Amino acid sequence: MYRLLGLLASLSTFALAGVGIAAQAPAAKSAAPPAKASQTASAKEPLVEFEMMTWPEVKHALESGKTTALIYTGGTEQRGPQNVNGGHNLMARATVKAIALKLGNAIAMPVLAYTPNEASASLPGTIGLTNDLLAAVLERITEQSIKTGFKNVVLMGDHGGGQPNVYADVAKKLDEKYSPQGVRVVYCDEVYRKRQEDFDKWLAERGYPRSSHAGIPDTSEMLYLGGDKGWVRKDLIKTAVGDPAPEPGQRGRGRQDDPNAPPRKNNGITGDARRSSVELGKREFDMKIEYAVRQINQLLGARATQ
Repeated sequence: MYRLLGLLASLSTFALAGVGIAAQAPAAKSAAPPAKASQTASAKEPLVEFEMMTWPEVKHALESGKTTALIYTGGTEQRGPQNVNGGHNLMARATVKAIALKLGNAIAMPVLAYTPNEASASLPGTIGLTNDLLAAVLERITEQSIKTGFKNVVLMGDHGGGQPNVYADVAKKLDEKYSPQGVRVVYCDEVYRKRQEDFDKWLAERGYPRSSHAGIPDTSEMLYLGGDKGWVRKDLIKTAVGDPAPEPGQRGRGRQDDPNAPPRKNNGITGDARRSSVELGKREFDMKIEYAVRQINQLLGARATQ
C-alpha cells in the first residue's frame, strides 16, 4: 500500500514538472526574435569609429579601402543653462560617425574634446586650448594617422575656436609634406561655417528669432541627437533667452554697442532658443552630413561613396 502511494506521489511530481516545462516553453521562443533582430541591426552598420574597433578590425578596414581618417574636433564649453557643457563633443561624435558611414571609405577618429577657448569663473563650463596647442595636437594626430596607414586625412570642427586659420594652416603644411608620397591632408570647412550660415538664413526666412551660441541651432541638434539622454534640460527651454544675437554677417555674443540696450543677462545664451525643436535639430544635422560629404568628395577628387 505504502509502495503504491509512493509511486502515485512520484507520478504526480513528474506530471507537475512537465506542466511547468510546457508552460515555460512559449516564453523561451518569444524571447528569441529580439536577439536576432539586434544581431541583424548590428550586422548592417559597419564599424567606422576608431575607438570602438580592435587593431585587427582597423587593419582589415584599411585593407578593404577605408583609408580616409576623419579628425573632427569638439570642444568643452558652457552652452547656456539648458545644454550640457560637452555638447560640442556629443554632437561631434554623432556627426563624424554619420559622415564616415555616408562616405563609405572613411574611419572616424576619436573626437578631440578641447579646442581654443577661455575658461570663466562667472560661467564655469569652459575649458580651452590656445591656437598654438591645437595646431600642435592636430599636426601630431594627423601624422600618427598617416603612420597608421591612412592615405587621406580630413580636418573638421564643431566649434568655431581655431577655425578657419589653425585647421587650414595645418592641412596646407602637411599636405605639402605628404602629397609627394600620395597622401592628402585637407580641411573641410563647410560642415561648420557654410552650413551654419545657410541654416541661420533658412531659420530667418521662416520667422525664427536670431540666435547663435546655445541658441536654436545648438539646442535643437542636441534635442534631436540626445533624445532622453540628458543632453538638454528640457524644462529650461521655455526660459532659454539670452543677450541679443549679432546682426547677420557679424560675429560675437551679447548685445551690440548700443547705450540704450538693456543690461546683459550673461547666461551663456546668445539670442532666443525657446523655439528649439527635434525637427529643427534633424534638419541641421542632415545639413552637416550633406555639406561635409560633398566637400570631402570634392577635395579628394570626387571619390564615389558606397
